[in-house]
Amino acid sequence: MKYDITALGELLIDFTPYGNASDGAKLFGRNAGGAPANLLAAISKFGGKSYFFTKVGRDMFGDFLIDTMKESGVDTNGISVDDIHNTTLAFVSLDESGDRDFSFYRRFGADAHLSAEDIDTEVIKESKFFHFGSLSLTNEPMISATEKALKAAKEAGCIITYDPNYRPLLWDSEDHAKKAMKEYMAYADIVKVAYEEALLISGCDNIEDAAKALLDIGMKILLITDGGNGVRYYSGAGNGFLPTIKANVVDTTGAGDIFFGSFIYGLIKDGIEKDALPCVSIEKYVKTAILLSGKSTEKKGGIASIPEYMEA
Repeated sequence: MKYDITALGELLIDFTPYGNASDGAKLFGRNAGGAPANLLAAISKFGGKSYFFTKVGRDMFGDFLIDTMKESGVDTNGISVDDIHNTTLAFVSLDESGDRDFSFYRRFGADAHLSAEDIDTEVIKESKFFHFGSLSLTNEPMISATEKALKAAKEAGCIITYDPNYRPLLWDSEDHAKKAMKEYMAYADIVKVAYEEALLISGCDNIEDAAKALLDIGMKILLITDGGNGVRYYSGAGNGFLPTIKANVVDTTGAGDIFFGSFIYGLIKDGIEKDALPCVSIEKYVKTAILLSGKSTEKKGGIASIPEYMEA
């Protein structure tokens, strides 16, 4: 295989709070962001070979994002430059515990205008893993691009990984989001979902019923993250729960993506094949992912906070 993982999805600027100016005005720092971008950057930094399908504007922010992904070791030949649409922006606010809230400027954003014509299926066929998230399902033409990529990944026998990553402001309704996130989950072999997302998508009011409902969709591995509380994991080799590690939390931006990237990289590093997924013991991969994502919260930003790889 030429690539360990190929991904499709959003690439944007996260403007993260950096304190206040002398006159009290709030300052924001420019950081590369987007869930699949963070995930690929983590895998590449750890030693994996990755490729990214996305789109940026022909502007200073697009140039910065391409440079950042290159510096992270990601193959950027799949990043298209749009002459019409601007690079997508997001402004992040942080509460006292480091948890985030987002304001998106994406309606005219380039990443949301990735089209099927931008997808080279030969690259996907040369990849062991294919990753996508729900923000590529919010609108056309990105839905068609995602469907083309998923079809190629399925036909090629890729291990397909999926992160719903629900952002209410980017959907026209909660019902639309729930339907789409659940429908496309059927493509995935491995799913990472936040606690609240698991309840939302399943329609259940407790997490164990939610996990069962999601597993019934057909995935081989399910990871349910719950912020600072810990991670529930489910696979054919057994289920379990692991707590998070103690960390001096500064910014949780990208922590979930770094968690998932760390988990996937563990499978890549150990040469786990698709046929082995139903019986592979995943506890050690979850432990390492918790360790690395915890360390990432001690620095600001997403990609900028990725730590050096180490096993728990």
